[in-house]
Amino acid sequence: MSASVIALRCRTSDRTPGGARGAEALARRLGRLLGVEPRLIGSPGGAMAADWSADLRDSRGCLLEAGGQVDDALADGRFPVLLASDCSICITTLPVVARYFPAARVVWLDAHGDFNTPDTTPSGFLGGMCLAAACARWDAGLGAGARTEIWAGFSNYARSLSDPDFLPSVYRVGAYGMIVVPTMLGLALLMALLLDAGRTQVGTFARTSIFLPYAVPAVVASLLWGFLYLPRVSPFTDLLALLGIDAPDVLTGDRVLYAVANIAIWGGTGFNMIVLHTALRAIPTDLFEAARLDGASDVQIAWRIKIPILLPSLIMTFVFSLIATLQVFAEPMTLKPLSNTISTTWTPLMKVYRDAFTRNDIYSAAATSVVIAVATFVLSFGFLKLVGNRAFNQED
Repeated sequence: MSASVIALRCRTSDRTPGGARGAEALARRLGRLLGVEPRLIGSPGGAMAADWSADLRDSRGCLLEAGGQVDDALADGRFPVLLASDCSICITTLPVVARYFPAARVVWLDAHGDFNTPDTTPSGFLGGMCLAAACARWDAGLGAGARTEIWAGFSNYARSLSDPDFLPSVYRVGAYGMIVVPTMLGLALLMALLLDAGRTQVGTFARTSIFLPYAVPAVVASLLWGFLYLPRVSPFTDLLALLGIDAPDVLTGDRVLYAVANIAIWGGTGFNMIVLHTALRAIPTDLFEAARLDGASDVQIAWRIKIPILLPSLIMTFVFSLIATLQVFAEPMTLKPLSNTISTTWTPLMKVYRDAFTRNDIYSAAATSVVIAVATFVLSFGFLKLVGNRAFNQED
């Protein structure tokens, strides 16, 4: 079992100035020895107030993130190693361990381990009450049904955007979109032009066959392709073996991005083709006949007449495809159990799901959702504003 090194750098109830930096330094050293990159939570600063309620309120984000990191590690089959400057981290981490290992036993050596609650503590020191909170002797507000809502300003947005898993997921979706959108629209346009030009004698059958994958739910399509991707069960493995070719494992490494993109292209091309083909059918045939009388070939007619007239429909399908790209979730989420490459934060929406339903941090999940919604609106509106005047003959 591989290890996951986690360091809590935010100071909660501790009173040791160098504790947070010491935890980080030890985590980096241990990470080098184990060959893993440590996960660093929070940033070093001054100790919180001695009152337990203020400590708990101000350190809520760090403690929830620590519990989520342990949850992710155990879910992925890794052994979590935590380093912290104080014992408050156990409030969110011990319940996670208990959920995965109900028979686990805890050996607790602590100078303040007095097992007090807010009603019995003589000092109000959170460090002396954290073990009792982890054991559900009192409700610390970090579990189900015990939230204390306060105005947080933009702190949840800052925490969401500074999450080390957020930007990689955005870059990943960007690369995914650069593969899916041009390929899908290109294939849809090509098929629509071929059908409209009469190059296929089975128009209705061809349209239905191309559109049919769009009617398949994304989860079903992902399961179908997922098993076709697995070398041990895929029929493609035997077919390639007959040709003396080893079947590649597309669910590993960087190839998993193309595996997910292929599912989206397979499912979305038919819808865009129907939209474009419907727009082509609305073009008066007199234009094509006049062009043919002037000696224009089918390729010239398509390039000089059909595609320019199709520009508004192409822009509409592009916007739809862009929105679908930013909302990609079902495909990687369904393929995740089949691949070790897809993490719980592979896309921004998967991160939202993890924060909301795994870490029980609905505040960070809500902030990330708003960021995604704003990004979708800005990109869609910006693209329409950029090309709208030319495509739709709009006037300022």
